[in-house]
Amino acid sequence: MLSTTPNIMQPAEEANNRAGTFAASTSTGQTASQTTTPANVQIQPRNRSHDIAEALRGEWLADDAFLTAAFNGMSITFPAGEKFFIDAVRHYRDEITDPELQEHIRGFCGQEGFHRREHQRYNETLCEARGYDLQKLEGKLTKRLDWARKNLPPIQNLAITVAIEHFTAVLAELLLSSDSIMNKAEPSMRELWRWHAAEEMEHKSVAFDVFRAVGGSEELRIAVMRRATFFIGLELVRALFYILRKDGQLLNFQLWRKGLAGLFGKQGAFSGGLALYKEFYAEGFHPWQQDTQQLLVDWAGDAGVAVS
Repeated sequence: MLSTTPNIMQPAEEANNRAGTFAASTSTGQTASQTTTPANVQIQPRNRSHDIAEALRGEWLADDAFLTAAFNGMSITFPAGEKFFIDAVRHYRDEITDPELQEHIRGFCGQEGFHRREHQRYNETLCEARGYDLQKLEGKLTKRLDWARKNLPPIQNLAITVAIEHFTAVLAELLLSSDSIMNKAEPSMRELWRWHAAEEMEHKSVAFDVFRAVGGSEELRIAVMRRATFFIGLELVRALFYILRKDGQLLNFQLWRKGLAGLFGKQGAFSGGLALYKEFYAEGFHPWQQDTQQLLVDWAGDAGVAVS
């Protein structure tokens, strides 16, 4: 049944209470809750399919070639990334003692699995329709993540997951807002991106909670975010340049000016995102300190699905 009322306890307050309980009982050796996800948020894998082939043939976002290319390029990074996240979290599953967090891990992996499948279809359909080489678009990222999986300690791979999950949580908040750029998208694409955003919001603290439960430090969390920011930016810029070059728009400077304003201007797609991103660097940060339950309720009403 669709819940139309968010939890009466503010998510930030509830998550702080959970975090405090976790810290206190861990220090005394007691079994404790290891999750900061608000009790009213259910992490539900939704097996959804999206008919987007026709939309991907054109400029599906605001009829704008730059904005469409930017989000298409973002989609390119998702399948390899989501497999990496699932593997990083699953590695520590047997070390989690809290049944609730164990259940959240299952929900996280299920959601990310469906996201991976849908964006793989998205990417293959996009490349077939527009003549892009998917291997060239995703090959370097796939190799980088494979290297990390084989050569970095598991706790560092989990820290990478925590960092990138924060990026997706920020993006989710922007895409589910009432003035989201997705309101200008072709309907089937709006549905796909908002579904993905909602589920990212539901599970935004799972990797974080696992990281903290297995002893991940604040220093590692913050240091990895700095490096992850660079590499995320690199991959997104690389994909954007490739797509614009293939579309014959790479040197269209008017398109760049309009497109960058559409992403980062005062009314841009990512307006307000920097402040949310920077919160990650604060000592004691946790993902649910931002109250985003109402956005989930609003999305559920729009999409006609249950959130609890």
